Amino acid sequence: MGKKGKGGEKDGLMVRGTLYTFRRRCGNRNCRCHKGELHESPALAYSVGGRMRILTLKPEDVPEVAEALSRYKEERDALEARALAGIETLRAMLAERRGGGR
Repeated sequence: MGKKGKGGEKDGLMVRGTLYTFRRRCGNRNCRCHKGELHESPALAYSVGGRMRILTLKPEDVPEVAEALSRYKEERDALEARALAGIETLRAMLAERRGGGR
């Protein structure tokens, strides 16, 4: 993955979703997967427009994707904290207006 292109801002790649191990059968009837030992590969599951999408990855891509997921979670948590602080500020402003106008 190494290149910084679309979505690879100065702070690094950021993605939303879940890393998991994708297990599947191939089309070969003589393969081990038809006897129960499924093929495994890392994947990223994410939703777009309410539909789940799956992006299969190479094992060497997993660390970079895991870091990108971590960056997303940090930003999401920071945004949530800012929003809650904004609500508290708004509540204080409204309380001051109500109390000061009487």
